[in-house]
Amino acid sequence: MLTALVIFVVCILIVTGIVWAYSPGKPEPYLDETGNVIVGSLSEKVFVTIGGVKQGMFIKSKDATNPVLLYVHGGLPLYFLTQEYPTGLEDQYTVVWWDQRGSGISYSADIPPETMNLEQMINDTREVTNYLRKRFGKEKIYLMGHSGGTYIGIQTAAQNPELYHAYIGVAQMSDQLRSERLGYEYMLKQYKAKGNSSMVRKLESAPVVKDLPEAYLKLRDKAMHTLGIGTTHDMNSVITGVFKPSLKCRDYTLREKINLWQGKSRSGVHPLWDEMLATNLILKVPRLDVPTYFFSGVYDYTVSYPLTKDYFEKLDAPIKGFYTFEKSAHSPFLEEPERMQQILKEDVLKGLINLADKP
Repeated sequence: MLTALVIFVVCILIVTGIVWAYSPGKPEPYLDETGNVIVGSLSEKVFVTIGGVKQGMFIKSKDATNPVLLYVHGGLPLYFLTQEYPTGLEDQYTVVWWDQRGSGISYSADIPPETMNLEQMINDTREVTNYLRKRFGKEKIYLMGHSGGTYIGIQTAAQNPELYHAYIGVAQMSDQLRSERLGYEYMLKQYKAKGNSSMVRKLESAPVVKDLPEAYLKLRDKAMHTLGIGTTHDMNSVITGVFKPSLKCRDYTLREKINLWQGKSRSGVHPLWDEMLATNLILKVPRLDVPTYFFSGVYDYTVSYPLTKDYFEKLDAPIKGFYTFEKSAHSPFLEEPERMQQILKEDVLKGLINLADKP
């Protein structure tokens, strides 16, 4: 018994040591072909007091004079996945991967949960925007929301159109409770077809009707990723596809990696979650006064592709384009980066919709 305990402790220490070695906590600079830092490039982790709370962001750019793109994440910051799935966004933009209050490098157990409400999150987004405008000398920047970040992002853009060149919704939320029901029905049908009686029993014991049962929330991520309808279409495990890459990301310290998952563990009880489920954005935000672009993967059941498209068709905006990603699930910017880059360069930067889906 003692020998087994010693072996267990030694294994824990070895794993901790390996993760620690992968955790210097400092982004690598961009280098040219001769190994020198690219002049004018930017690769940094910075902390700023936003809304009275210390919040962190990674800023990445091959040329810091490029337009600024602020990324607003969903339940989990996904910056660490860009090492496994390079986006190339830093070639065209100064990309700001901001970890919101209570998440990732902005996590703190001392942040009062009641401050993580919609009004505060919108205020934080606006304050980060103004920090970036001042720092980079820009009158306006680009705002990109992803998943749950689209709930905050689209409402920020609606309230502050003067701050943004355009709003980009990736896996744009609309009627999220209905989306969850569609996802649940799809998974139940697929697992029945596959003869997976164990998963069928678990799903049937936690039906999604008027809310999301706790038993379903515990099952949801695994069930979705196994079917390729979660983070990416080629990712069939949260452990190997998300958790493992987070441990390998060298830009986070070991403490920050722990915080990343502490923040994630609380996302299901996030004060905004119930509000997101109860809100139909088609009714709440029927118009945007900035050019608007929706990017959606056909395999996405985390945020329903058909519902996102329905929202787009009803949304009023001066310029709007919907872009279907045929090989993607929930994260087209990670799954089809070259197409994403092309759209951002040829349409979004120019205020055009030439590459958008045809009506």
